[in-house]
Amino acid sequence: MRGRNEEPPRRRKGPPEPPPRRGPAHGGPPVLEVRRPPVSARSLALDVLDAVLGPDRRRLEEAFAEHPQLGQLASRDRQLARLLIATVLRRAGELDALAAPFLRFVPEPLRLRNILRIGVAQLALLRTPPHAAVHTTVELARHGHEKAVPMLNAVLRRLAGHAAARLPELDGPRLDTPDWLWRSWVTAYGEPTARAIAEIHLREPPLDLVVRGDPADTAALLEAEPLWRDVVRRPIGGAIEELPGYDEGSFWVQDVAASLPARLLGPVEDQPVLDLCAAPGGKTLQLAAAGARVTAVDLSAARLERVRANLSRTRLKAELVAADVTVWRPPAPAALVLLDAPCSATGTIRRHPDILHHKRPQDVARMAELQDRLLDAAAAMLAPLGRLVYAVCSLQPEEGERRIEALLGRTPGLRRDPIRHEELEGLPVVPDPTGAVRTLPCHWAERGGMDGFFIARLARAP
Repeated sequence: MRGRNEEPPRRRKGPPEPPPRRGPAHGGPPVLEVRRPPVSARSLALDVLDAVLGPDRRRLEEAFAEHPQLGQLASRDRQLARLLIATVLRRAGELDALAAPFLRFVPEPLRLRNILRIGVAQLALLRTPPHAAVHTTVELARHGHEKAVPMLNAVLRRLAGHAAARLPELDGPRLDTPDWLWRSWVTAYGEPTARAIAEIHLREPPLDLVVRGDPADTAALLEAEPLWRDVVRRPIGGAIEELPGYDEGSFWVQDVAASLPARLLGPVEDQPVLDLCAAPGGKTLQLAAAGARVTAVDLSAARLERVRANLSRTRLKAELVAADVTVWRPPAPAALVLLDAPCSATGTIRRHPDILHHKRPQDVARMAELQDRLLDAAAAMLAPLGRLVYAVCSLQPEEGERRIEALLGRTPGLRRDPIRHEELEGLPVVPDPTGAVRTLPCHWAERGGMDGFFIARLARAP
């Protein structure tokens, strides 16, 4: 307590305090206006991490796109927020390991743990100046976690000098990969390949675009490199909608591996094609651009609206049907059927790092049951001599090779239609002994990798 003759403390320089406002009751005491801090890249990143890693387990792209304050950020800040989120999700194991020696206990709740991860990510991986990384992280904690500010400040300051130097001492690929996924990949592909897969997941992937027109000319316009056939590859960064040619429908986003299933149907010009489980629609666009008469079927009417928007932007045509593929049937048997089935999506972790935190072994088993039903339905739609291509963006054999073996075992008249080496010319992949194809994220690692897919082609007997 100050003495009677002691001077009051001097007010620090800064912006003037907001004037008091009157309470709702007439003559009530003045109430100070509470000012929430303006949104920043880091605060938005924290909100999205909480949504993705919290009990709601929201998908990263959905939580990011639907954040109510996203529109308040400049493009550069949106990119920073996205980078912070992806870095934490990709490398949470390493970030936690770097902080652990300086902690007496694991920070709780989850939001506080994510604040610490954002700080460590800036110091160890994003090369943010130490004073900025510490200050901005501590500021995040001042809104709701004031008691943790001293701890955060101390931990980050102790890490600031050597976080990046300690990183090579950690086994990042192993720390950042859930045990069940690591074991499954070692069993399926061997430890060296499992490690190569996990290593590519630590890196931000480039952006693949399927282009219309001359790939070399479009690549130059987009500051990209021609990759394979009509696919070009850009470095990560920038808004897709701002690229030249976007409004004119000159390209769409699609990983080079994801472009394979539609190609492996063979010639489709003027042919009716069923594209089952079609959303978000990259393969529908491919088929329509190749001249096919496409019927795109998907359970979700909302997701089909996205397909409709891309068809409109690219000035392509397809018939869209919102229906359950397991019970829907076309008016007549089809000669060409593409089934890109729902799956665990473990082949797309490099683009969707939230999968590392969301998927569990039981998800693979659940998807396998659905895939069996979808394959049975697709086979029932196939005309004599018709061709069926089955694809999943999963690295799990339970969703790929084993589903085809099971289908052939219970479906008389269906046989393998082996994919030929020349159909894959120019790619770093070859058909397996059964004629199926598996791409891995570590394929073309020196060029940024590719999504993991399993693709098999089947044909019905006459």
